[in-house]
Amino acid sequence: MSDSKYAIRPNKTQIKREVKVLNDLGKELIELAPASLKKVPLSDTMLVAIKDGKRFSRGALQRQLRRIASLMQHEDVEAIQQELARQKQPSKQQTAEFHQLEQWRDRLIEGDEKLLTDLIDQFPSTDRQKIRQLVRNAALERKREKPPKSARALFKYLSELKKTTTDEESDST
Repeated sequence: MSDSKYAIRPNKTQIKREVKVLNDLGKELIELAPASLKKVPLSDTMLVAIKDGKRFSRGALQRQLRRIASLMQHEDVEAIQQELARQKQPSKQQTAEFHQLEQWRDRLIEGDEKLLTDLIDQFPSTDRQKIRQLVRNAALERKREKPPKSARALFKYLSELKKTTTDEESDST
């Protein structure tokens, strides 16, 4: 007898793994923000299924996830996974801005007056009294080896300054 008479059955464990991957991918797509979802290459049918899934909970959500997993077989899963991975990674620009803010904070706490005047010149909306108070408090906390509450507040204030300036520049263009 030849082996060609028998159908080759797919490995059940492998099928279950693939379905789980598709299920997890569907769950991840449902949890995405609408702006991020627009960037993912999906068909209109899939977009509608995902938007419906956002409204459901528990049993209905599980059924919708199974539906999304079955629809996913007609999608370019690799492209979807690549886009999701790209969205999860912070951009190099965001990382560089974060490091710049950390450096500014540390230099201000160490007493760099020139940086302080440069920041006030660069960001006209700077509340001079507030930033000086945050710097003073952060320096005291560091000196007394207390938790860096004011240093965090200073970092947050600097990031808000930078963000509002960036937003204003993008609005004017």
